[in-house]
This record gives sequence, C-alpha cells and structure tokens, in this order.
Amino acid sequence: MSQVCEFCGKKPMRGYNVSHAHRKTKRRFNPNLQRVRHVDNNGRVRRVRVCTRCLRSGKVVKPA
Repeated sequence: MSQVCEFCGKKPMRGYNVSHAHRKTKRRFNPNLQRVRHVDNNGRVRRVRVCTRCLRSGKVVKPA
C-alpha cells in the first residue's frame, strides 16, 4: 500500500543518513499516516489513510 495522504497528497521524501565521518547513505522520510474512520460528503463512513497534520487541522470529519 502506498504511503500517501488521501487529503493533502503528502508522499515520502528522500534524503541521506549522514554519519559523523560525513558518509552519506540514502534514506526515506515517510509521512506519519494514520488509518481513521471518516465521514465523506455523501454521509458514508469509510477508512482513510491520513497524515497527522490533516487530522490536527480539522480536514478529517470523524463520525459521531
């Protein structure tokens, strides 16, 4: 399953692990995704993978 937020489209970024000797190896920064239940515009409840920034900002409407 892909590591993409369904609201903002945030994806993994690439970078380096840098040692004290300044050697670099490739690494991947994954977004902090959570599986939550969400009420969509039609009133249906479904599970979505959402980053925590979208959760905090209120873009995700949780069922009551």
